[in-house]
Amino acid sequence: MPDDAARQLGGCRVNVVQALAVAGGAGLGALARWWLGMALNPWWGGFPLGTLAVNCLGGLLIGAAMVALERFPDPHWRLFLVTGVLGGFTTFSSFSAESLGLLQRGEWSMAVAHSLAHVFGALACVTGGFWLARLALRWI
Repeated sequence: MPDDAARQLGGCRVNVVQALAVAGGAGLGALARWWLGMALNPWWGGFPLGTLAVNCLGGLLIGAAMVALERFPDPHWRLFLVTGVLGGFTTFSSFSAESLGLLQRGEWSMAVAHSLAHVFGALACVTGGFWLARLALRWI
């Protein structure tokens, strides 16, 4: 029988502390995404720069977190930071909706640029974050 700190959910054991780590982190990440979108989207006429920035920055931070959590493994911090904060911060669904909006307005070249920037930008940032964190850990 599950104890007070854990419950069964779809056959999986869910710990209350883990659930709070994910939920709290996701809330912080979503607020940061919203703020960055509000700050950056007006800059570049029609191009949703905020979503690109959060996906690339989030990729950089997830790459760094992969290395940091490899060296300092803690399942609660992983849930809070990667699943929660960075999962709430980055957004594939917003990127997809923005791409569709560009296509619906007939802005084909902008839609292609937008899609390529997200896919390759995020991949480059995850790789960069991973290697920068590895380099930084050599100094610790």
